[in-house]
Amino acid sequence: MTAGIHRTVDAVWRIEGARIVATLAKATGDVGLAEDLAQAAVVEALEQWPSVGVPRNPGAWLTTVAKRRAIDEWRRRSMREEKQLLLAHDLSAYTEAEWEPIDDDVLRLVFTACHPALSRESQVALTLRVVAGLSTTEIARMLLVPVATVQARITRAKKTLSAAQVPFETPGPADWTARLGGVLGVVYLIFTEGYAATSGDRWMRTDLAQEALRLGRVLAGLMPREAEAHALVALMELQASRFAARVTADGAPVLLADQDRSRWDRGAIARGRAALATADSRGRGRGPYALQAAIAERHAVAASVAETDWDEIVVLYEALGRIAPSPVVELNRAVAVSMATGPATALQIVDRLAAEGALRGSYLLPSVRGELLARLGRTAEARSELLIAAGLTANDRQAAVLRSKAAAL
Repeated sequence: MTAGIHRTVDAVWRIEGARIVATLAKATGDVGLAEDLAQAAVVEALEQWPSVGVPRNPGAWLTTVAKRRAIDEWRRRSMREEKQLLLAHDLSAYTEAEWEPIDDDVLRLVFTACHPALSRESQVALTLRVVAGLSTTEIARMLLVPVATVQARITRAKKTLSAAQVPFETPGPADWTARLGGVLGVVYLIFTEGYAATSGDRWMRTDLAQEALRLGRVLAGLMPREAEAHALVALMELQASRFAARVTADGAPVLLADQDRSRWDRGAIARGRAALATADSRGRGRGPYALQAAIAERHAVAASVAETDWDEIVVLYEALGRIAPSPVVELNRAVAVSMATGPATALQIVDRLAAEGALRGSYLLPSVRGELLARLGRTAEARSELLIAAGLTANDRQAAVLRSKAAAL
């Protein structure tokens, strides 16, 4: 029973968490307090629901409980009398039947968490926490940093927002450009967590990816002249087009080479290509998201892995590496090089990354290295690398795939 309630609460939080925090932040004007109140309501749900049952609308229940806690807290402090009265009045008019998710509040939550008062690292950690609903452990795995570091970043971010009295609002158009880079970055991080979950027993979290895509569309609508906003939508649409083909009926991963391309969502591909064309039409040259979208487009229009234009993909990765260099981009370039010219050259790129200590602690590098070694006939080394990768990933499905590959060698 208790385990079942835990799963229910976890599911509710993952689906409704961002909107609950956004609603509370709108009511209290404090993102940090809103997140704390929501977490306290989750704890209360775990205590009460086993005996009283799960409410008809659990998202509304959590929000109402959190608001009552806010009133109690303000009453205890004998502060903020005006807000207390306003919130109490709002609460009296609030019923489960009237619960309606307010999409714009989630976007305000993203903008608030990406406020310039915060460091880039803190923006990412706080947004992944309050918008994506990820645990500190999940965020740490995703960012390849210690859990304590993530906890410190989130705590510091909340204190900074409170001290700076940052309003819970979507900034005016004059501030959009300065905030856009951070917002696009965290939206895409949310999408990537949905595309390939860093932990758990699910290969993908499509609800999270779809929420990121929705936010991206809203952003592109707010800033129609910003090429990278359209490019991010293009990238997410093109990657999301493969969702149905990426898993079997029982949830097992299906890798790109084995996917039934007739199951790819042609509507999403069309939307993605149109969004990329819109980005290109702005005439400012391609940025990081447009280049990644162009790579995804090459995959989307290919009839098979063998018929993919790998030479063009290598060129696109080289351009991406020059304007947005990162070890992950270089590792992906190595994969493209292996398909265009063979695994030997690609292995040199991967070995250089390993020698530099890049991606240490991540399964990504040993998994790619294992694939390349297998293609070169270095079976024992390949098996060892794949098993190392399996031991590094916290996603059960990903680990199973890697172990299966190692066993098949």
